Amino acid sequence: MRFVLYVLAALLIGIAAGHFYSPDFGNLYEIMLYILIFVIGIDLGMNFQLGELKKLGRNALILPAGTLIGSVLGGLAASLLLGIGLRWGLAISAGCGWYSLTGPLIGQYSAVYGALGFLANLTREILTIVFYPLLSRRFPGNVVVTMGGATTMDTTLAVMTKFGGREVAVVAFVHGFILTAAVPFILPLILSL
Repeated sequence: MRFVLYVLAALLIGIAAGHFYSPDFGNLYEIMLYILIFVIGIDLGMNFQLGELKKLGRNALILPAGTLIGSVLGGLAASLLLGIGLRWGLAISAGCGWYSLTGPLIGQYSAVYGALGFLANLTREILTIVFYPLLSRRFPGNVVVTMGGATTMDTTLAVMTKFGGREVAVVAFVHGFILTAAVPFILPLILSL
């Protein structure tokens, strides 16, 4: 529970700092992300065994497929409930948490839905960081990985490694990798409908 409070406090302090002081970080966030992935890679590499990948088996494909199908079905339900176009609901949800791709890509067709796509997918990432520690106690950690979507390969991987263990970290990385490879093809396909 303490970790969740630290994350929320860091988020609120960041919002306040951004409101009162607007530093120009340039591409520092990208460099920090690479450092984060590098450190997690070292941690995984120290204890990695090829047998772990073999153990994943079909789960390596089933979890990302389930995440994508669930996300798209959620987008379908949201578009019907909120009365927005089916194309937009499906495109926003098919981003699977990859806000830096989803927002600009949808924004080429509609600025409003591009902004909505950005915010919805950013919210997915934030909610994963906040709720993964809680949900991983109640449900199997490798199943809860699906809530992170494509972010499980990078930004939410540290949280999943900390609270799910190294076994979950391998699942999360493969899950995120597959979705990261699939989303750039699926999203334009939906937008072309």
